Amino acid sequence: MARTVKNNKQSDSSELREAIAIIEKEKNISREVLLEAIENSLITACRNHFGKADNVKVEIDPDTFEIHVYAEKTVAEEVEDPVLEISLAEAKLRDEKYDVGDIVRQEIESKSFGRIATQNAKNVILQKIREEERRVIYDQFNGKSRDVVTGIVQRYIGKNVSIDLGKADAILSENEMIKGETFEPTQRVKVYILDVKLTNRGPRILVSRTHPELVKRLFEEEVAEVREGIVEIKSISREAGSRTKMAVWSKDPDVDAVGACVGMNGSRVNAIVDILNGEKIDIINWDDNAALLIQNALSPAKVISVIADSEEKTAKVIVPDYQLSLAIGKEGQNARLAARLTGFKIDIKSETQAREAGDFIDYETDYEDEDYEDYDGYDYDDASWLDDEIDGDGAYPDEEYADGEYSDGEYADGEYSDGEYADGEYSDGEYADGDYPDEEYADGDDPDGGYSDEEYADADSEEGNEDE
Repeated sequence: MARTVKNNKQSDSSELREAIAIIEKEKNISREVLLEAIENSLITACRNHFGKADNVKVEIDPDTFEIHVYAEKTVAEEVEDPVLEISLAEAKLRDEKYDVGDIVRQEIESKSFGRIATQNAKNVILQKIREEERRVIYDQFNGKSRDVVTGIVQRYIGKNVSIDLGKADAILSENEMIKGETFEPTQRVKVYILDVKLTNRGPRILVSRTHPELVKRLFEEEVAEVREGIVEIKSISREAGSRTKMAVWSKDPDVDAVGACVGMNGSRVNAIVDILNGEKIDIINWDDNAALLIQNALSPAKVISVIADSEEKTAKVIVPDYQLSLAIGKEGQNARLAARLTGFKIDIKSETQAREAGDFIDYETDYEDEDYEDYDGYDYDDASWLDDEIDGDGAYPDEEYADGEYSDGEYADGEYSDGEYADGEYSDGEYADGDYPDEEYADGDDPDGGYSDEEYADADSEEGNEDE
């Protein structure tokens, strides 16, 4: 009989070992957790069977998986609570060494438990397994938070989509879908894990298709240089389904950051564009110089000048007139994405608008506000400088004159705008003493050794030759 009981225990232990091994492998639940669940279930069964289990101890051999349940009872001369106490006489039958106050360990056969107690014990084990399974899944996906995973579309739940991620389901809410994007059951889709929450029903996984980090993670998967850290994605701004701007920088001077992300014939970036259902992606070079970074960020528009204030995080940008609409983009998208990418508030003006506002400096024709009184030794408030040096082309340096200012600052074909001269008016190019060909003069005298095409010996202009 004893041998039969022993064989039965060995058989039960073997079955328990196999069951634990299967659960451990399939559910990824550790053996220690499962043994703890069994121990708690047996204590629960004792509590249901005896009404209390404060003195119940469970021992499970981790090698043989043999289970022993003991009730620790105190030896007493008169037993008041048979669950907690044992009489001295009964204790002496077990061993003569026991005396009043000693603790006797009395083994409890689990087969003596009733059906309800056994069922409750089973439920305790299953509940523990479910809880541990949820925790394992939570830990697994919580570690993947802010990462990209591939899932299979299951069904629509209202306007949300349920996606199977293998061991858990994720929810893609309407707000996290790309505008106009639709899904079919069994369709494979890449999503970005936003958050993982542990609930009573298991982990709740929220995913996104609109988050800017989705694009970054996709480039890490597709581009080896990004994955290895040679090329770094410094900043990224995105309007999901329409356009993304991404600034990249290479730690290796021999590696072209933009070229690495684009790939041969655009193979790498096109693979990501396909995943995002045709979303355009602009890849630019990062620059620590804010002005150059803003110029790059406004690509494909051409920029004339950028004045950036790094403290105020503002920038004034001037573009050619024909590039203004391209720089701003449809509904302001290009400028908006550039501002998010750089972190600067960008004010874009056309060349014409900048000139009208006084924000444009053309260094070929305009000058900064300076004091020119001592310029080359001349006093521009004194008319005596008129007889001094003049530019080789006959134009005055500052286009200003002692007695007046001409509207255009230049002469048209050598004629004065008003046709008036100091000694009289001449019409149709006729002169008082006759008609003279170019560079011929009435007196034949040349006071300074040679007149320009626009000066004459017998008549002085209103504005010139006052010193003669």
